[in-house]
Formats: sequence, C-alpha cells, structure tokens
Amino acid sequence: MSICTKRGDEGQTDLMFGKRVPKTHARVEACGAADELNSVLGIIRNSNVSTEMKQWVDEVQKRLVGLMGVIATHEDDHGKYAKAGYTGIDPEDVAWLEVLITEAETEKGIKFKGWARPGEAGAMAGAYLDLARTVCRRAERSLWSIDDDFLATARLFLNRLSDSLWLVARGRESS
Repeated sequence: MSICTKRGDEGQTDLMFGKRVPKTHARVEACGAADELNSVLGIIRNSNVSTEMKQWVDEVQKRLVGLMGVIATHEDDHGKYAKAGYTGIDPEDVAWLEVLITEAETEKGIKFKGWARPGEAGAMAGAYLDLARTVCRRAERSLWSIDDDFLATARLFLNRLSDSLWLVARGRESS
C-alpha cells in the first residue's frame, strides 16, 4: 500500500480499526505529540551517548509505539485492541520508570533542586533530553483532554517519563 492514500485530503484521518476523525481530534493531537517525542528520542539515541543510554532510549521508544496504539484506539474499540494482541502500556512500564527515578535519585544522587536551564551543562544530548521532556509533557497534557479511562496508565507513563527525562538530562549519562 502506498503511503500516499489521499484519504486525509479533506481533513479526516483513521484511528485504529477504521474510525474516521478530524485531524484536529484530541487523539490525533496526542498521537502527534507522542510521535514527535519518539522522533526527538531518535536523535538522542543516534548521538554521542553511552551504550547504556542508547539501550534505555530504545526501550522507551518501543513503549511509545504501544502507547501510540492505545491513544489511536477509539474508546469503542478497546476490546478489539486487546483481542488483536497489540502491545499497549501496562502498569509494569510505569514501574520500570519509577525504578529508574529511584536509582537516579538515590544511587546517582541526582535531585530536583529547582528549575534547571535546558542545555546549561553544555551537553547536546542533555539539551535534547530536555526537549524530549517538554514534548513528553505536552503529550501528557493532551491525554488529559480525552475522556477515556483506558488512557489512565498512558497518562501515568508519560508523567513518569518526563520526570525520568529531566533526571537523565542532568545525569552523567548525557554528557
């Protein structure tokens, strides 16, 4: 199938399982923010960072693909999503980030001490991590505009991810 379907020429797009919505729909906006976040993380993964950082970013990106699937599924189709066997975002994904946060704060001694200027440490990867954090926050905010309890874990994941990105940007890994 060609990427050029022309189905969006009138301002509509498909959600998963064929529901059509305006391109300005809250789900489309949220998916776009998550996609943008994934793109910024791709820049980080392909820059001068440690192997450990590349692996962590890759794991986050894998989870973001599942998150985008959850967001792009209309509330009427959640059963279809689960039955189709797609990967989503689970409480275990949130817990994974919470472990990272705890390790960064306790073992690496990275603490929130107030507002930090993005890029002030002089590391390009750190500046991109801050950019990723701001996009992540926008994605999280956009999820709150969708009245769908199925997105609760996705909201938590993005909240913890933005915290993780803040800590990682300040850690030794990003320099």
